[in-house]
Amino acid sequence: MSNLIGRKEESPQPQQQYTKEEYAAIKQAERESAWAKADAQAQEVFKSDASMKGFLTFMAQCTPQSTRNLLILYNQNKEITHPRTFDKWKEAGRSIRSGEKGYTFFADQEYTKEDGTIANGYTITKAYDISQTRGPQPLPQQQHLPEEIIAAMAEQSPVPLAISDQLPQGVQAQYVPKQRTIYVRNGMDETTTICAIAREQAHASFDSVGSGYYRQAYAAQSYCSAYVTAQKFGLDTSAFRFDKVCESCAQMTPEEKRGFISDVKRAAYSMNRDIQRSFRDPEQAIGPDEFSVETQKAAKSPKSKSEKEAER
Repeated sequence: MSNLIGRKEESPQPQQQYTKEEYAAIKQAERESAWAKADAQAQEVFKSDASMKGFLTFMAQCTPQSTRNLLILYNQNKEITHPRTFDKWKEAGRSIRSGEKGYTFFADQEYTKEDGTIANGYTITKAYDISQTRGPQPLPQQQHLPEEIIAAMAEQSPVPLAISDQLPQGVQAQYVPKQRTIYVRNGMDETTTICAIAREQAHASFDSVGSGYYRQAYAAQSYCSAYVTAQKFGLDTSAFRFDKVCESCAQMTPEEKRGFISDVKRAAYSMNRDIQRSFRDPEQAIGPDEFSVETQKAAKSPKSKSEKEAER
C-alpha cells in the first residue's frame, strides 16, 4: 500500500559510506549548483519585456516564496503554483503521487552552532507542486469586482489616499513623501486606478524610516509590483511594458538583480496580504439568519364556560 502513496524524495544516497569531509563537500557542491541556477535565471529574467513579464506572472500565480526559490522553481517549471516539501504536504493531509519527481528547493532550517546557539540556515531539498499530490480539491480562489479591490486597497493603504482633479497632465497617481499621501487622479477607469494605486502604495512601502527613499530609486520596482498585484486579481495587464526596466538593470550583477526581485516581491506580497485581510474581515452586519430556530407559537388555552357565554 505504501508504494501507492509516494515516497519522500531525498538527496541521492551514496552506495558507499562517505567521510564527514566528503559528505560536506557533496552538500557544498549541491548548494553551489542550486545558487548557480538561481543566478542564471535572475540574469534571464532581465533579458527582455517577455522574459520579465513571464517571471512576474509566475510570481503572481505562485504562493509566497523566497526570491531564491521563485528563481529556481521558475527555472525548472513555469507552471508551478503551490510548492511544498514532502513533510509540509504530509502535514497538510496530502500525499505525493507515485512516480512524481521533486523540484530543487531551498528549505529554511535551524541548526546549532559550535557555541550552542541556534542559527537559521537552509538546506537543498525537494519540493512538489500541488498538481503532483493527492487530496481534497482545493477551493477556487474567490473573484472580486474591481470596485471591491479599490475599496480594499483604500481601507488597507499604508498611507491615506486622496482623489485629486489637479494632478499634472500624464500623472495618474503619485505618492508625496512629505505629506505621506497618495494623490489619485479623478475619473480614471477601474483597472487603471487599481494599477496606479498599487504602484504608489509600493512607493509608500519603500519609504520607511532610515531607508534613504527617493522616488527614482524605486520607480522600476514599484512598477513591477503593480503588475504582480494586477495579475494576482486577474486584471488586464496588456498595457504594461518592461523594456525600460530591463535596460535600466542591464549592468546589475546577479546578486543585485536578486535584490531588485526581492524588493518587487516584498512590496507585492505586502499589498496582496493587506487586500486579502480586508476581504477576510468584512464588516459584520446584524441580520436574520437563514438557519435560525423558529419561535414556537404559544398554545391557546381552552376558554372557560363564562368566556364562551360572554362572547354570545
